[in-house]
Amino acid sequence: MFFEKTENCVRLRVKLTPNAAAAGVKGIVDGEDGEYLKIAVKSPPEKGKANGELLKFVANMLDLPKSAVELVGGATSHYKKLKITGEAEQVCRRLEERRKDFDGKNN
Repeated sequence: MFFEKTENCVRLRVKLTPNAAAAGVKGIVDGEDGEYLKIAVKSPPEKGKANGELLKFVANMLDLPKSAVELVGGATSHYKKLKITGEAEQVCRRLEERRKDFDGKNN
């Protein structure tokens, strides 16, 4: 599973593709330590631009404020770890509901 609920947050694993023609979820892929949600962003991987766009994208996707999504691992890697604070149960439910939309897109 590309996400896990902890006591007070949700941990999300993302494989980021910067410099994409279009931003969006591109599927679920296997990574270093399990499944990752593959997300493409238009921004280049310089000066934190791609990471910033990623945080905004995930917040919008989950209907959360940007302040609820934090990069906690992989700042210079394609493999990112995000911490999502707020209503953990609700975030997990949204991710689980959308999982079927993400599966099979492995582009």
